[in-house]
Amino acid sequence: MEFRPNNPLIVQSDKSIIVEVNSPLYEEARDAISRFSEIVKSPEYIHTYRITPLSLWNAAASGMKAGEMTSALEKYGKYGLPDNVRKDIIDYVSRYGKVKLFKENEKLVLKSDDHLLITEIEHNKKVIQYVTSKIDANTLVIDAGMRGHVKHALLKIGFPVEDLAGYVDGALLDVQLRGATTRGKDFSLRRYQRDAADIFYAGGSAAGGSGVIVLPCGAGKTIVGMGVMDKLKCETLILTTNITAVRQWKEELLDKTNLSEEMVGEYTGEVKEIKPVTISTYQILTHRRGKESDFPHFKLFNSKDWGLIIYDEVHLLPAPVFRVTAEIQAMRRLGLTATLVREDGLEEDVFSLIGPKKYDIPWKEMERQGWIATATCTEIRVPMDGQQRVEYAMSSTKEQFRIASENENKYGVVEKILKKHEDDNVLIIGQYINQLESLADRINAPIITGKTPNSDRQQLYQKFKEGKLKKLIVSKVANFAIDLPDANVAVQVSGTFGSRQEEAQRLGRILRPKSDQSQAHFYSVVTKETKDEEYASNRQLFLTEQGYKYRIIDSEELN
Repeated sequence: MEFRPNNPLIVQSDKSIIVEVNSPLYEEARDAISRFSEIVKSPEYIHTYRITPLSLWNAAASGMKAGEMTSALEKYGKYGLPDNVRKDIIDYVSRYGKVKLFKENEKLVLKSDDHLLITEIEHNKKVIQYVTSKIDANTLVIDAGMRGHVKHALLKIGFPVEDLAGYVDGALLDVQLRGATTRGKDFSLRRYQRDAADIFYAGGSAAGGSGVIVLPCGAGKTIVGMGVMDKLKCETLILTTNITAVRQWKEELLDKTNLSEEMVGEYTGEVKEIKPVTISTYQILTHRRGKESDFPHFKLFNSKDWGLIIYDEVHLLPAPVFRVTAEIQAMRRLGLTATLVREDGLEEDVFSLIGPKKYDIPWKEMERQGWIATATCTEIRVPMDGQQRVEYAMSSTKEQFRIASENENKYGVVEKILKKHEDDNVLIIGQYINQLESLADRINAPIITGKTPNSDRQQLYQKFKEGKLKKLIVSKVANFAIDLPDANVAVQVSGTFGSRQEEAQRLGRILRPKSDQSQAHFYSVVTKETKDEEYASNRQLFLTEQGYKYRIIDSEELN
């Protein structure tokens, strides 16, 4: 077996990949393998990735071939590629599309060229309940109402379905993108936005119409959604994370399409409008009186003849919405996200019920092209004083994390950062309201939490956008879908345990390109030698995979 010492990868027979960060080929190798594997841990010098069936199927669905994957591992590997890894990659990739769903003679049929596989499926306990009859050795008839359920069941047994059964057209709506915004600025899709919309649309064929577009925060996922609407020209339901996001979607639609105010409705806790384009939140959809009650707002899915449903921030889709999505597989479904990582482990549900990954682009590639801002990430480690240390030592794990997160020594670090960036637009983001309120008093800055009325939020966001506010404190409500293009510094004082998606979203608050081409700065302030530090390392995983390096310093080194 040839040994190539300068190569950065060691591929192991358990399908884990060890990556040496200091290798001159590290960045090339990372970009190559991140398309079909997922990062597990990322200490300073050695990173670990793993190849999973789902990571391979998502890569296959986005057009990557097994040969490209094995070639990348061979090109950058120190040693030869273990034979079982090669065979497993070829096997798992070949499974995508081995079973297909079609519509024939008004029936939903499941087909495979492998009649033995059809026999296996026919006798599988998880699938048989959805089979109504058998046409021939290669074809099963499926209950049309169970389209989503059968795809989910087949994924669980290792055979991801390629769904070519087509979609309803939905009610016609002549959505058109403008050539100039309502403010008179030239407008057109960027090349990658156009490519993403084209790949999802697939010429209007059954090969398109469902799937997930993965783009960095600040790259214009909303614009991609509007590009798809322009192609499909049908009534559309848009689901997003909060009322602020609802209103930003509406503002963008009115600014960049021919849709009028009368055509775009808001369906939230405050307003219940159902119009040809309706924008709602996951929160209102999953609202019910009690655990045993029905979800009354699920009626929204059938309230109009939707031809497209857009799931914004699809990695946050609540489990109950997956259940109703399984029932509406004949509608086109577009998921938009910056990361396919879900903290609840339901990535398989996204794949089978929303659709596989159709398009993605590495964050650093977007940075190189100038579409998102260049950013530096710094972790600042802060000591804990004696009395707090005693309290920490005597507490449960959950309480330890909170005590460490709310370490009062962090306040002085925030003040130092503000002094360093006194001419910049700074967002201070945290998890714990008491901590944020204390910080707001100390640095004399306004604060936005879940209890802040929407009208007050909008005023503060507007002042920040206009430069009248240079610093703003926000809780978790600002993790998603907040458009603050001039923010160029983010200071994270506490986070949600080890949430990788949250770290990505918080960095995303400052990634919109700056008019003066200035660099963005992301600071994460953590308490050293505690659970806070431990969880911070996990939160950073996704961004490390995207090519961001965290400079780690002690608080006394900050100047």
